[in-house]
Amino acid sequence: MQSLVLLCALTVLVLNKGVVAQYSSDLCNWKGSGLTHESHRKDVEQVYLRCSEGSVEWLYPTGALIINLKPNMLSSTYKHLTVCIKPFKDSRGANIYLEKTGELKLLVQDGDSFPSKVYCFGFDQGGLFIEASPQLDISRKITGFQYELIHQKAISDLHTMSAPCRPCSDTEVLLAACTSDFVVKGSIGKVTDYADQQESIIDVNVEKLYRQKSKIFMPKKKPGGWVGQIRTLLECGVKPGEGDFLFMGRMHFGEPRLGCAPRYKDFQRMYREAKDKGINPCEVGTE
Repeated sequence: MQSLVLLCALTVLVLNKGVVAQYSSDLCNWKGSGLTHESHRKDVEQVYLRCSEGSVEWLYPTGALIINLKPNMLSSTYKHLTVCIKPFKDSRGANIYLEKTGELKLLVQDGDSFPSKVYCFGFDQGGLFIEASPQLDISRKITGFQYELIHQKAISDLHTMSAPCRPCSDTEVLLAACTSDFVVKGSIGKVTDYADQQESIIDVNVEKLYRQKSKIFMPKKKPGGWVGQIRTLLECGVKPGEGDFLFMGRMHFGEPRLGCAPRYKDFQRMYREAKDKGINPCEVGTE
């Protein structure tokens, strides 16, 4: 009976096109087409998404979309959220704006979707308004992006968004050791730069694995240690070097992104001093 009621409710939402746009089946991802619009109308469709991550894919964009991000959490916590979007590599056909109280601020211009570039803003700065660019031929035009909602209190390496190459302070390092998605002691094997993506990929030889959220680092074929890759911005100029580091960071759009990476001996000093003062935020085995 409950399934029948839910099916009827969804049917009403889909048929009532003038009020809301088509919902995605999981409320995390939305995929729609501008071909459903009448050619003489400039529809503004409402899209509602209730997950902390997902994607939007708009084929043959015409008219406009308003993306309503309404995660399943108390509305009082929204002010602590940061929204990040990562346009698809070949996204084109529309401009993406931040909209608040009727004012538009250009976020991503049509055709300016650089590979791997991420755009972040505070949840309370506005919502996403996507407007199709005027064009005679809409064929092979797809506007799309991934999105993530991140709780600001959980972003120990939030500085990586505003100043991605700045060294972490002692406080940031200690907090990152407790809250990062991955924390490993290791050395740099090699660094591969990709100018077209404005990224560097760091091959890391791991001696000690403290934490990893996903299977970033895999055991070596021969016993002893792990190996894996971490991404960072090319502008940070990471180079291979001697010595051990404590690599910490977060999964961002399914990829491990480097946050803080102090030399391990420096981390040992920071941790020892904090523990002596009773201000270390968590216990970390430093040998």
